[in-house]
Order: sequence, then structure tokens, then C-alpha cells
Amino acid sequence: MTIQQAQNEVDQWIKTVGVRYFNELTNLGILMEEVGELSRILVRKYGEQSFKKSDEGKELSDELADVFWVLICLANQTGVDLTDALQKNFEKKNLRDTMRHKNNEKLKP
Repeated sequence: MTIQQAQNEVDQWIKTVGVRYFNELTNLGILMEEVGELSRILVRKYGEQSFKKSDEGKELSDELADVFWVLICLANQTGVDLTDALQKNFEKKNLRDTMRHKNNEKLKP
């Protein structure tokens, strides 16, 4: 599935099953909630916190997909083509960071 296909499928789902998009500020709040759930899994899996009973059944892949879903919703409702935006972001990073990370002493083995 391409990013454009994902944007189209999310849009179709929202307009049929979901009835309509939540407004942009509501979706921003939902995005923050989803990022928090992703963070919870990451700090337990890769950080020092231990898992709790309430963490059972939570999957990293599902939490990442939830974040991506809401990002797609926000892109759709604000008219952002994520494929184009990501391509432009690569161009920006390639121009700005060509040697930046290679010259970073903190990243050297």
C-alpha cells in the first residue's frame, strides 16, 4: 500500500464507517493520546519501566498504526499530500544534513 492509497482508504473509511472526520483540534488531541500509548509501550519494552497488567495485549505495531492513522486523518482534512510532503522532507534533510550526522562525534562508534 502506498501512502496515497492509505490516505484514500482512511478517507473512504472515515466517510462511510466513521461518518465524518472529527475536527482538527479533536484529532490533535487524539494524536497526543495515541503517542502517549506508543510511548507507554516503548518505555516498558526498551526502557526501565516494567509492564503492568493493563499493558497486556498492547502491541507496538498497533500503537504505531494508531499514530499513523490519526496523522493521515489530519493530513486528509488539511489538504496535505503525505507522499509529496515526505519527498520534500527528504530533500530538505539531504540538503541540510549531508555531513551533519557524519561529523557528529556523539554518533561515532
